[in-house]
Amino acid sequence: MIEPHAPAPHAPAPHAPAPHAPAPPGAAPSFSGPALLPVRPGTGRFLVLAGVFVCAACGLVYELELVALASYLIGDSVTQASIVLSVMVFAMGIGSLAAKRLRRHAAVAFGAIEATLALVGGCSAMALYAVFAWTGGWGGMWADGPRCLLVAFSLAIGLLIGAEVPLLMELIQRIRRQDAGGAVADLFAADYVGALVGGLAFPFLLLPLLGQLTGALVTGAVNAVAGGVLVLGLFPRDLTPRGRWLLIVANLAVLGLLASLTALVGDFERAARQAMYGGDVRVALRTGEQEVVLTGGGPGRPLRLFLDGRLRVSGRDERRYHEALVHPAMTGPHARVLILGGGDGLAAREVLRHPGVERVDVVERDPALVRLARGDPVLAGLDEHAFDDRRVHVSTADAFDWLRGAPAAAYDVVIEDLPDPGITASTKLYAQEFYGLARRALAPGGRLVAHAGPVSSRPRVFWTVEATVRAAGLRTLPYRVDGRDAGFAAEPDRTAGTPRVTRDWGFVLAARMPPALRLDPRAPVPRTLTPASLTAAARDAARTRVPGLQPSTLVHPRYAD
Repeated sequence: MIEPHAPAPHAPAPHAPAPHAPAPPGAAPSFSGPALLPVRPGTGRFLVLAGVFVCAACGLVYELELVALASYLIGDSVTQASIVLSVMVFAMGIGSLAAKRLRRHAAVAFGAIEATLALVGGCSAMALYAVFAWTGGWGGMWADGPRCLLVAFSLAIGLLIGAEVPLLMELIQRIRRQDAGGAVADLFAADYVGALVGGLAFPFLLLPLLGQLTGALVTGAVNAVAGGVLVLGLFPRDLTPRGRWLLIVANLAVLGLLASLTALVGDFERAARQAMYGGDVRVALRTGEQEVVLTGGGPGRPLRLFLDGRLRVSGRDERRYHEALVHPAMTGPHARVLILGGGDGLAAREVLRHPGVERVDVVERDPALVRLARGDPVLAGLDEHAFDDRRVHVSTADAFDWLRGAPAAAYDVVIEDLPDPGITASTKLYAQEFYGLARRALAPGGRLVAHAGPVSSRPRVFWTVEATVRAAGLRTLPYRVDGRDAGFAAEPDRTAGTPRVTRDWGFVLAARMPPALRLDPRAPVPRTLTPASLTAAARDAARTRVPGLQPSTLVHPRYAD
């Protein structure tokens, strides 16, 4: 780091003390002159910039942790990222202005701010998860609790991060005077490099190794240690005896609390999981793709499969859903079938009921879900061990990427058993480009069917899917069926106001020529479908049509209420 020469200081008055003369015993420390450091000024500047680096890394981890956890808990990652980033950047400006009044006591103020930031940032993930788990289902004003807390944490963390910069600038200048441009360049260089390290550490180190809760707590502990060591070790003479002890006690208290919470993370997660899913959790695991929770499965307790907190399979209603999804598409040639999604094996179970099926390709992005469907006795019994059938071949891949490499005209039937289109991560799987790839994979006379979300509560999304399939060059026939278990194939936003009850499922059947909604007479009769009920399903869906909708594309997604 190249530093410009500072102007020579004015000579002290004859009776003034020397600039580096220690204050008399018991006197208050002086904050106007150069800092009295226990190390050389060059080393002191390096240590301050190292502190900037660590604090910047911690600050970005807090930011990413809020975005990631809010996206998982609340849904709609674009909205949550926008809220966190905009509120936090605004708060940083306010915090920077507020810190101007603290520059005279820069050392003690910085130490207090870092201890507070470590406490707030470190506990933010656990607090947000606790509010979601214990109050998210209460409805009313409590339903917006996670969102309000997200804004509050973004505001508080942003204020504290913003206050760091003026105080660190003051500390650097007190070590050795430097022109403002050079000091800002040094400070921001350390800050931006620290942010880079924090941004890379979160997804590649903290999240996979520690998880969101422990990762945030460990980051808070690092933040507290960095701030405390910097102030207490480098600027001890800027502190009064009382201020020094207050900082020591505050940092020890913060570290003790963070350590205690870290030790209790496992018990906390189990308690929160029981609050959300009930006391009947049999399997709970975090895969590389999502959180998978399996409940029930015993006498009088229907099996339920949750993916990232959303109910995807209910033992009471899954047959109605999967029969309605699969059987209308299997009328006609169906020797070669492609299932996109369907890692639970239930769609494959329905496909295998039809005579003449020669090959079923299942493309599922989460191999752990497929292993669970094979290995869990209750889930494997529900899907009738479909994955053990020699005709079923499973590929672990993203459905969009897999379709890009799929051969043309390779499948008689394409079944899209995918998450709700309103979930941000699923948006590209309901884009016009995606349906264009699926159309290319269809053989002449082939049919495609897509789960398009609930009709009664989100008709605009349902009909946007239909318009998008048509824009890809296919003729469509939309239909809906009723269900009993509210929340199955749950909606993308689980905490927005009073939860909407989802009691139906919408589907879009498509082909190059106008498709017919009927059942295959050669297959076993479905338990929940009849020709009359399918006719009524198409008629019911048509009544909800929303005209004039535009197709959704990769660069212009339109799945929003």
